[in-house]
Amino acid sequence: MIEDLRDIMARLRDPERGCPWDVEQTFATIAPYTIEEAYEVADAIERSDMEALKDELGDLQLQVVFHARMAEEAGHFALKDVLDSIGAKMIRRHPHVFGDGASPGWEEIKAEERKGKSEDESALAGVTAALPALLRAEKLQKRAARVGFDWPDPDGAKAKVIEEIDEVETAPDQEARTEEIGDLLFAVVNWSRKLGIDPEGALRAANAKFEHRFRAMEEMAGDSFAGLPLDDKEDLWAEAKKRAR
Repeated sequence: MIEDLRDIMARLRDPERGCPWDVEQTFATIAPYTIEEAYEVADAIERSDMEALKDELGDLQLQVVFHARMAEEAGHFALKDVLDSIGAKMIRRHPHVFGDGASPGWEEIKAEERKGKSEDESALAGVTAALPALLRAEKLQKRAARVGFDWPDPDGAKAKVIEEIDEVETAPDQEARTEEIGDLLFAVVNWSRKLGIDPEGALRAANAKFEHRFRAMEEMAGDSFAGLPLDDKEDLWAEAKKRAR
């Protein structure tokens, strides 16, 4: 039960009887582990490894308990408050399930919630800067699209990608080139969104494909791989692609 995990964390954080490493941690030092555990959950799902998923979900839950314990020690909130808050939020966001009326829509409900929490009335309010850049780009674009700032079809987004490639090639220096590469990546995410393709999922699949083919090249070449000329490596790459089909 989560209460057991809460009690374990309280003991680990005990200044006198706890674990020195756990005691010295802060929100900032634990945050990278929280992000890492979320990615490990996603990795287990992608590999359809249910045993690993069970373990990784436990690790991720530990992160929630860890942060809640530190917050309780500082007098901000406790684990019960976290659970009560998410329970109330789910009920509030599903009036068609828990209430009498039809739901106005998930995003509309979230927008109303944001109005009560912040003075920032921008359509982009609430898109956290801590998100991975690819995911944040897509979220910013979706928010802008909801208020009409969007290409009417994928062709406009495609043209923007081509335009940004030209600007990368004509950039006068490395600083400008870096900026244009950023614009190009943002434009590619937008084109992907307009095509109905999840850019994060597409890139993860491309990473996995590259890794599989590269490992196949290494296996075919053996210990001599690193010393092979590029033309030979290109031949191995072509063979790896052929074998993957």
